[in-house]
Amino acid sequence: MSDRLDRQMAFLSEADRLKGVLRASRIGDGTRRENSAEHSWHLALYALILSEHAETEVDRDRVIRMLLIHDLVEIDAGDAPIFAGAPDPGLAEKEEAAAKRIFGLLPPDQAEEALALWLEFEAAESADARFAKSLDRFQPPNQNLANGGGTWVEYGVTHALFLEKVAPKINRAAPALWDWLAPRVAAFFAR
Repeated sequence: MSDRLDRQMAFLSEADRLKGVLRASRIGDGTRRENSAEHSWHLALYALILSEHAETEVDRDRVIRMLLIHDLVEIDAGDAPIFAGAPDPGLAEKEEAAAKRIFGLLPPDQAEEALALWLEFEAAESADARFAKSLDRFQPPNQNLANGGGTWVEYGVTHALFLEKVAPKINRAAPALWDWLAPRVAAFFAR
C-alpha cells in the first residue's frame, strides 16, 4: 500500500509542474498568459457543461479525464501554439516519451490506463477523443474573443488561417459549437 501511495503522490507532485508551463494564450481578461494546468481545468469544465453539444453521444466522464491529462506531456515537451510558425517535426516523439515517463510514475495499472487514455486522445479516433480534441480547439478562440484577439493579433493570424487550422477540428465532433463560434470569429476578423 505504501509503495502504491508513494507512486501516486510522485505522479501528483510531478503533475503540479504543469502549472509552470505557460501557453501562448492569455486568460479571458488578457492580463496574463494562461498556464497549461489552467487550460486543462478549463477544458474539463467545458466538457462538463458542453457535452450535450457533441455530434455523437460521448462519455462525458471519459472526455473530462482525457482533458485533465492531455497536456501533462507539456511538462517535458512544452506548449506548441498552433499559430507560432512551423511545428516541431519531432514533437510527437517528444510528447510520447513524456507521456511514458510521466504516467510511468504511477502504479502500473493506473499508468497503463492513463497512457491508453492519452494515446486515445492523440489518435482522435473514438467519439470521446474527437469531442475532447474539438473542445481543445474551441476554448482558445473563446479566450481570444474575450481578450481582444490575444494570440491572433500577436501572431498576425488571418481569418483564412484560423479557418484552416481550427475549424475542421471543432466541426469534426462538435458542429453545433462551430456554428455558434464561426460568426463571432468572422465578426472579429471583419473589424
